[in-house]
Amino acid sequence: MKVVVERVKNASCTVNNHCISKIDKGLLLLIGLAKGDTKEDVEKLAKKISKLRIFEDKNQKLNLNIKQVNQAILSISQFTLLADTKKGNRPSFTDAMPPKKAQELYRFFNKLLRDTYKIPTQAGVFGEYMDITLTNDGPVTLILEENHD
Repeated sequence: MKVVVERVKNASCTVNNHCISKIDKGLLLLIGLAKGDTKEDVEKLAKKISKLRIFEDKNQKLNLNIKQVNQAILSISQFTLLADTKKGNRPSFTDAMPPKKAQELYRFFNKLLRDTYKIPTQAGVFGEYMDITLTNDGPVTLILEENHD
């Protein structure tokens, strides 16, 4: 599992020219699920994201988590994060989880953020072509991974 975490001033997801989800300040998460990923992997990264201290305190130190600053998450499924570009110029996506299982874990991930960690969480539409807009804040961008090597 790979998650790109971007601290944003705002972010939105549009499908077929209709804005389906948006947040003001918070985190934009790009989620890539790989073959072999489990609910335990999803639980571990959801917990990690809920506790990431990447928001500034009164001394401008990255010391606060998303709950402490009362901000939201926009979660976007993005299988292209699992691209293998080692050979040739065309990416291979053989490491990406099959769509049905990936959709199940993606929904589970978002449910954990909402219900377990009580973080307002909006989502994109799994498997759809989406236009994602954002204003990066900082910029602060992290890549979190849960590997099975």
